[in-house]
Amino acid sequence: MYYIIEKEDTIRIPPEYMHLTDSLEQTINILALNAFEGRYDPDSEDFILLTFDHQVVGRGRVIHGDGAIYQNVRYQALMFSMDQGEVVDGKIQKVNEFGAFVLIGPTEALLHKSQIFEEPVNVEMSQGIARIIGAQSGRYIGESSHIRARIVSKSINHNDPRSSKIGLNCKQPGLGAYEWLQEDA
Repeated sequence: MYYIIEKEDTIRIPPEYMHLTDSLEQTINILALNAFEGRYDPDSEDFILLTFDHQVVGRGRVIHGDGAIYQNVRYQALMFSMDQGEVVDGKIQKVNEFGAFVLIGPTEALLHKSQIFEEPVNVEMSQGIARIIGAQSGRYIGESSHIRARIVSKSINHNDPRSSKIGLNCKQPGLGAYEWLQEDA
């Protein structure tokens, strides 16, 4: 799920950043947040969480009419990977009429209410308490519940990572709310 790799990419250093710090490495460290982090890597389709150990590679290039320096940079990247069929742990952020939104790593996934129990469900939304309850078992999940689920679908939007669509399932044995897993053990 999390791993570190070495990558190489080009960073654009606008003219107004050229005298901001004493060294090129410090300037690159400042600009790396917007240039590399919080995006999907087009090579691996994994999410770049954090970059560190930025090293300048060769000389930068200036493109006529732009004024910025385009500098090759080698760096270490902390990556977040989600494979279809992978079992993940997450925390429920919000419950609504059709299911729950679960935070897994830096992204949010949908756990549809039909993918939680092998029984009919009731959605209870009252006075700030929102939860999904199994009609026969009485087991429930609500906001702040920790769950274990399987990724059953994923559609990554590289331009806007927050609008990516990830689907989860909790129907298989060994999946569900942590409380259920402890009860069943």
